[in-house]
Amino acid sequence: MKRILIIDDDADFAEALITLLSAQGYAVEAAASGGEGVSRAKSWAPQLIILDVMMSHQTEGYEVARYLRDHAKTGAIPVILVTGVRDELHLDMKLEPDDDWLPVKAVLEKPIKPEQLLKCVQENIGA
Repeated sequence: MKRILIIDDDADFAEALITLLSAQGYAVEAAASGGEGVSRAKSWAPQLIILDVMMSHQTEGYEVARYLRDHAKTGAIPVILVTGVRDELHLDMKLEPDDDWLPVKAVLEKPIKPEQLLKCVQENIGA
């Protein structure tokens, strides 16, 4: 069974993702902060991480993504970034993955349609 770690401080959103992904046969766990998520990623070794941007501060998810990329135990784990930061901060620019500043496989804007999330998950780790 493939493992997915959700790192998001919104308990309701995390619970909805756990329900959705568990129904598809994934083992899913959640962490409510970047630090907890990094620790869980190192010990549980998920095949995919779904990471929120704004947690204890507005850029925490970006920092966690770079930290995960730079460490041997977590560097190969694909990360899907989920965010409402554009709406929250009224930004015109779209966030795009890149190798340096935003080392993730995909960026999904909240609210996320379940079929959009499942497609992205399947593209990154399979069913």
